Amino acid sequence: MDISAPLVAGLLVALLAIFTVIRAVRIVPQARARNVERLGRYHKTLTPGLNLVIPYIDRVHPQIDLREQVVSFKPQPVITEDNLVVEIDTVLYFQVTDPRAAFYEIASFLQAVEQLTVTTLRNVVGSMDLEKTLTSRDTINSQLRGVLDEATGKWGLRVNRVEIKAIDPPQSIKEAMQKQMRAERDKRAAILGAEGQRQSQILTAEGDKQAAVLRAEGNRTAAILEAEGQSRAIDEVFQAIHRNDPDPKLLAYQYLQALPQLAQGQGNNFWVIPSEITTALQGVSKAFSESLPPSPATRAKPAADDEAAAKAADDTAEAAQAAAEAVADAAEADRRPRGL
Repeated sequence: MDISAPLVAGLLVALLAIFTVIRAVRIVPQARARNVERLGRYHKTLTPGLNLVIPYIDRVHPQIDLREQVVSFKPQPVITEDNLVVEIDTVLYFQVTDPRAAFYEIASFLQAVEQLTVTTLRNVVGSMDLEKTLTSRDTINSQLRGVLDEATGKWGLRVNRVEIKAIDPPQSIKEAMQKQMRAERDKRAAILGAEGQRQSQILTAEGDKQAAVLRAEGNRTAAILEAEGQSRAIDEVFQAIHRNDPDPKLLAYQYLQALPQLAQGQGNNFWVIPSEITTALQGVSKAFSESLPPSPATRAKPAADDEAAAKAADDTAEAAQAAAEAVADAAEADRRPRGL
C-alpha cells in the first residue's frame, strides 16, 4: 500500500504535466485565426502555425476562417415602387479581415450581414418600379455593395461582391410578361417578314429593270447591225449596178419581172397596174425586136443558130408586145368609170 500511493501520485503528476503541455501548445491551420483571452480580457490573436499559451490562464476561442466565404440568403419579399411584391434571392461574397473585430464587435456577423442585406435591398428596390428592378441588377448590386462594405468595415469584414441570383415577380405579372414578350416576338417576326418581302420585291424589280435594259440594248444593237447590213447590201448592189453600167432596156426587163409579186397573197383579189408598166413593156418589146450588136459569141455561131435565135427573139418580142397590150387594156379599163 505504501508503494502504490507514491506511484499513483507520480502517475497523476505525469498526466497533469502532459495535459498542461497539450493545453500550452496550439497549432492553427493556414488561413485561420484564433483569439486568446487572458484572465477574461483579449490578449492576442494566434496566427497560422505553432503557438504557445499559458494553460489555465489563457482562453483560446474557436478558430475563425479568413478565406473568402459565400453565403446565399433565402428569397426575401420586397415591395417595389409600383406596389408589387417580388421575391429577391441574393448571394454575398465576403472575407474576414480582422478576427478580433469580427469576434468582439458583433455577436454574429453572418446574421448581421443577412439582415443588413435585406434592409438595404428593400430600400434600394423600394425606389424602383418592377421594370426597372428587372433591368437594373448591376445598379442594385453596386448600391448593395457600397452600403454593406461601409457598414461591415467596423466588424472586420470586407464585402467583395453582392449578386442578385433571382427576382421572382407574382404569377399574374409573369403571365402578363409572357404575353407581352410573345406579342413583341410576333411583332418582330411580322416586321422581319415585311422587310424580307420588301427587299425581295426591290431585288425582283431591279432584276426586271436590268433585264429590260439588257433586252433594249440587245434589240438596239441588233437593229443597228441589221440596218448596217441592209445599208451595206444596198451599197453593194448600187455599186455593182453602176460598175456594170446597165441601160434602160435591162431596167425595163427587171421591172417586168417584178409584176407577178404585185398579185401575191391570199387576199389580193383586186390590184392596180401602174401606168409606167406600159412604157416598160414597150421598152422590152423594142429591146427584143432590135438586133443585137455583134459580139464574138454571136459571130462564132453558125447560121442555123442565128436563125433559131432570131426566131426565138421574134417570139419573145411578140409575147412581150401581147403582154404589153393586155396590160395597157387592163389599165385603160381600170381608168374607165364603173357605170359605163
